[in-house]
Amino acid sequence: MGTDVLDIREHRYDETVVQELIAELQAEYVVRYGDEDRSPVDAADFTPPRGFFLIAWRGVDAVASVAMRAVDDEPGWVEVKRLYVRPPHRRQGLARAMLRGAEERARTAGYRRVILETGTEQPESLELYPSEGYEEIPQYGYYAGQPHSVCFGKTL
Repeated sequence: MGTDVLDIREHRYDETVVQELIAELQAEYVVRYGDEDRSPVDAADFTPPRGFFLIAWRGVDAVASVAMRAVDDEPGWVEVKRLYVRPPHRRQGLARAMLRGAEERARTAGYRRVILETGTEQPESLELYPSEGYEEIPQYGYYAGQPHSVCFGKTL
């Protein structure tokens, strides 16, 4: 598992390690929902100043990821995407650490509100977000009317 020291670094969306983590997350969505997350994603959304993609490392192991992107029609808002912890590293507080780190980076960049979508088949997420001060909000954008979508928001 490597060292206990967690090193969170920004990565380009097109890097191999980023694509590996996203592919693992998408495979998990297929198991939980029967399909991948098909929400529109553009690599430019995760390039500063529009957004960022963070990976947590323990030694040489990429153990978790999270991304944020600006919300086009809501100035000062940012959306969480791709919060993922690799299975061997779960139940260690990494999702919480990644979320908090991403929120701090967003706050520093001047964002005032965070929104996100998760799903009914992700009980870990449904527990995490309210425990971090997120409140359920109406479904938005691509997720409006999706039967398995649950949306949350938080003022920074």
